[in-house]
This record gives sequence, C-alpha cells and structure tokens, in this order.
Amino acid sequence: MGKPNRKVIISCAVTGAIHTPSMSPHLPVTPEQIIDHSLAAAEAGATILHLHARDPQNGRPTQDPDAFRAFLPQIKQATGAVLNLTTGGSPHMEVAERMRPAAELKPEVASLNMGSMNFGLYPMLDRFSEFEHDWERTHLENSRDLVFKNTFSDIEHILRTGNGNGTRFEFECYDTSHLYNLAHFVDRGLVKAPFLVQTVFGLLGGIGVHPEDVMHMKRTADRLFGDAYVWSVLGAGRNQMNIAAQAAAQGGNVRVGLEDSLWISPGKLAKSNADQVTKVRGILEGLSLQVATPDEAREMLQLKGGADVAF
Repeated sequence: MGKPNRKVIISCAVTGAIHTPSMSPHLPVTPEQIIDHSLAAAEAGATILHLHARDPQNGRPTQDPDAFRAFLPQIKQATGAVLNLTTGGSPHMEVAERMRPAAELKPEVASLNMGSMNFGLYPMLDRFSEFEHDWERTHLENSRDLVFKNTFSDIEHILRTGNGNGTRFEFECYDTSHLYNLAHFVDRGLVKAPFLVQTVFGLLGGIGVHPEDVMHMKRTADRLFGDAYVWSVLGAGRNQMNIAAQAAAQGGNVRVGLEDSLWISPGKLAKSNADQVTKVRGILEGLSLQVATPDEAREMLQLKGGADVAF
C-alpha cells in the first residue's frame, strides 16, 4: 500500500480560474501580483507553485503562453520552488487552448484533469451578488450547463505532448472514475511511476468532502497503484484545511492556495496565498511532520529539474 512520506509536499495554487476578481481584493490577477504571491508562498514553505494566468485588465483566465511568460522567468529566478503549469485552464476552454502554455514552455510539472465532468460554479452566485466585470457573472451562470471536457483522446494528447517534453503531471482526480482512467493510462505505459495523484474534494460535480470520501479515494488509489504513486489532497472552499489535516495524518501531501479557497478562517478572507501556506504548515508541524524542500520533491517525483524548462 502507499507508503507515508516522511516529508510532506505543500503545493500552492496561486490564482486558478474558478474565483473571479470581485470575490476577493486579494486574488492575484496581474503578473506583478502573481509574482509577489508566488514568492511569498514559496518563502512560507510552498514546495510546488501551481500557476494559471489572467488578463491583467479584467482578471479573466487566459491560456496565452505570453501571459505566462510575463511572470514565469521572474519566479524561476527568485525561487527554487517547482513550477507547475495548468493544462486545465478554464473549463470553458477547448483542450487545444488549454494545453498551449505547458506544450510551449515545457515545465517540470503540469496539471492534468483525468475525466470529463459537470463543473458547477453557479452556487457562488448565492454568495456573491455584485461583480465589477461583465464576464464574471456569465462565467458562473454558464456552469449550470457546463461539461468540463477531458476525453480519453484529450488526456492522451496532453500526456504524449508532456512526455515528449520531459514534463510530469499532477493528475487531478475529482472522483473514483478518474482514478480508474489514470490506471488505464498506467496500464498502457503512458504514465510511469512515481506519479502525483491530486485527489480533489468539494467541487460540485465531483466527490464530496466527508472523511469517508477522502478515505475511499485513498483506498481506491492504494489498490490500483500500490506504492507507485504520491498522494495529495485538495479541499475546495471551507473544507481546505480539515481535508489537508486528515490526509497529512495518513501520509498524504497537501495543496492550498487562493485557486481552491479564498478563506483563511470562517468568514475571513485570506490576504495572501502565503497565509494559507503558513496555516497548513502549522498543521503539519503540529503533527510532527516536516515540509519537503523543492529539491526533495524533485527527487520524490523524479522531475527533470528547473534547468530544462523553456522559460
């Protein structure tokens, strides 16, 4: 069965494509804000920085590689953290658009969603009523009729492109079927150990947030992958820290960041990604666990190293 790691990888998802600028004044949008948030998160202990880009004028998600080039070199030069680029982009985008940054910039790690799914963001309309930009309300409302498309063909295309560039993946699994989809590609030899499995909880359309849901995903991954994988968890919204604590106590790694939750405590917005990294680091240290350095994570995941990226 999956062996507990002696050191824990903290991933930090800095901005994402789910939350909109009107939801929090602290959500990083411009390249300068993304740089500042990323470096502060790394300083606080983030091992891996998971990065999206946004239009600096209106905060809308973009997969234009030039938008990533506006902040990646500066982050790379200022920190040794592992940089992980999204191929998820926004669920409203086609896969050809979503994969451009990872295909062109050849990062050490890229995210990869492991199945098509309903992706319901519209409940946030009940919590946020005023929006600065026209696209924000539409972005949320249109998710009532949205399927986030990740077919076997899409996944294979991204895998073959990333494998050819030496990029490894953060496999985002929102339900047990996604673990079986991953096993399919492992069986075909397109995914090789050790691989990072990011089990995602609390997104409407995916698995829930009950402790038994967390354990069910882990039991399934253990049965399918044994000790070939590295387990991490992502809890959406207010479930971020309790799911992180549950998983960390059982040998898992953790992901935090303003992509996944805007909050630091009930009713209180996080002022930075570093706030969440600091909080989860305190949980880990309270469990007598040590945080992995970027180089230790590179060894755990057998990454190619920052010198071999294209930015």
